[in-house]
Amino acid sequence: MKKILLQLDTDIHASSFDAVTAIDAGVDQLLSYSNVTPSNVNPLVQGGIFTRSPEDLKNTAAFVGGSNVDEGEQVLKSVLDCFFGPMRVSVMMDSNGCNTTAAAAVVHIKKQMDLEQVDALILGGTGPVGSRVARILNSQGAKTTIVSRRLEKAEQVCSQINKGPHSPQPAEIPKSGDYSDLLQGKNVVVAAGAAGIQFVSLETLATFDNLKVAIDLNAVPPLGIQGIKSTDKARKVDGLTVFGAVGVGGLKMRIHHALVAEMFRRNDLVFDTDEIYQAAVEIEASR
Repeated sequence: MKKILLQLDTDIHASSFDAVTAIDAGVDQLLSYSNVTPSNVNPLVQGGIFTRSPEDLKNTAAFVGGSNVDEGEQVLKSVLDCFFGPMRVSVMMDSNGCNTTAAAAVVHIKKQMDLEQVDALILGGTGPVGSRVARILNSQGAKTTIVSRRLEKAEQVCSQINKGPHSPQPAEIPKSGDYSDLLQGKNVVVAAGAAGIQFVSLETLATFDNLKVAIDLNAVPPLGIQGIKSTDKARKVDGLTVFGAVGVGGLKMRIHHALVAEMFRRNDLVFDTDEIYQAAVEIEASR
């Protein structure tokens, strides 16, 4: 029986990136839908589950994508609401690559240090990837400070993160451009801002002795941390271990491929932020 993936995309055009990744992960038939909303997804899901017996539903799965993460989460909830009893399929939500990218970044941090010892400054921390980096780190016992252009937005994201032993702290991007106060005592910096926003230089970061890991998740110049190359992967710079977007992207793609394939082993899996991170840890450990 063929493996069929329903690509449920909230954008006007379904993502070619997600489509190619699904095919490379071994999907036999990809059914791509665009402009998917919580109100119109129901018949798409029902068409996917009512055409096969419960025993065969492991051969059907759904992937929720698109550029708007909030819309993706709403669609995911509506998809799950369609299920009942054995009539369900495995689902993965990774709008804008938010979950797989964040999971890969945290796994790289974990390889460098104990996450419970992490005190991280997350620049652009209210965006789709940054907020999930913060959420994962927080759940693993790390301290996090979420930095945004608007303090109230940082406060909102902090309030939405599931509390670990430490409450995430909000902060505003300094208008002076001097991040010295925010960097004091931090040992990890993750830049996850929008394309074209440059926060700080690697030269500046290297002056802070406590800082051990710096990750820039923006692959489009100018990068968020000047001096980090997009291809950097655990490059050592004056006591710092640095990663660029492409350096993190290799693991991100392995996670993406593995989880699409995993969805066809059972019909009851749900992969969102926390589940994708746990899977990412296992994927990296099995190498």
